[in-house]
Amino acid sequence: MRRRTSVAAVVLAGACMTAACSGPATSSAPAEQHPVPGHSAARHSSAAPASPVRQVAAAVPGRPLPAPAALVPFGTPATRSQGTWSPAGRPVDGIRAVYETTLVPPRGTQPAGIAWMDTGLLSARLYSGSLSPGGGPYRYTAPVEPAQAATLVAAFNGGFQMNEARGGYYTEGRMIDPLRTGAASLVINADGSVDVGAWGSDVTMTPQVVSVRQNLVPLVADGRPTPRAASAHWRAWGSTCGATSCGATVPGIEHQWRSGLGITADGALVYAAGPGLDPLQLAQLLVRAGAVRGMQLDINPYWPVFVTYDPPPGARADPSNGRKLLSSTTQGPSTFFEPSWARDFITMSARPAG
Repeated sequence: MRRRTSVAAVVLAGACMTAACSGPATSSAPAEQHPVPGHSAARHSSAAPASPVRQVAAAVPGRPLPAPAALVPFGTPATRSQGTWSPAGRPVDGIRAVYETTLVPPRGTQPAGIAWMDTGLLSARLYSGSLSPGGGPYRYTAPVEPAQAATLVAAFNGGFQMNEARGGYYTEGRMIDPLRTGAASLVINADGSVDVGAWGSDVTMTPQVVSVRQNLVPLVADGRPTPRAASAHWRAWGSTCGATSCGATVPGIEHQWRSGLGITADGALVYAAGPGLDPLQLAQLLVRAGAVRGMQLDINPYWPVFVTYDPPPGARADPSNGRKLLSSTTQGPSTFFEPSWARDFITMSARPAG
């Protein structure tokens, strides 16, 4: 069994950019724990400091992070489950590595899904598509092969096609599109560790970097939604579908399906996605989940998806044991196992037991 080590967790409590925004909050009660049979040790809950921080402490591979504390809803919750984390996906050496919940964002009416991922127990990998970024062939591309499915815990969508991403793409030792200084970047290292931040300041190229996926500019910085996230110029965050159609002649709408990714002060990844979101609401969801830095990923109804896999012990992940974060997403458990899937995505897999 993997040795549990207590890690001092730091969850952001940041200020907001507008009066309508409330900062990240967690309840004083720890998240309900769901031990795996045969493993009685309990994970610790995170505590929130009083002021925002920019620094991110890299998770130690093989050492589990404290489980996330319940999130305080932005308003009066419609259900008791809002903000309460539930474990998802297969355990890693008997420890749950992914937790999920829902929250209705400020000024919103529909719940968004939020997933928390333990980067001490999970390693990240970027899969590249023939359409996004193009320029293949690639070693890691859809479908997920049996060898990788043996340890797969979760997978989620990447970003825009590169002609819309206003950033670069580096993977498998090749610069597919030039990296842009200041662009919001997902960075994956050779050991599977991961970071999110502005290129050239928060994150940079090192000998350990194996993948960089850039998409637009930061959505969250210093534990707050960025000024651009709060700007009225929402079209800067991508071309959206209309209310009833994605036709080129149909005017886009601000409140649209959006997805985003952030990193917490103690190194956990948080993913958020939902319908009817503007950029600020997406940023507020990431901040409420503890993100100190964050970026928008793909948008519009067809693309956002987060899936966890929970096969029987010793079995491989496959569509039959996958579950969507939000039942309303168009894509689902089979998406990443389809050879025809032409877009980039990220997998989170169990690290080998230490």
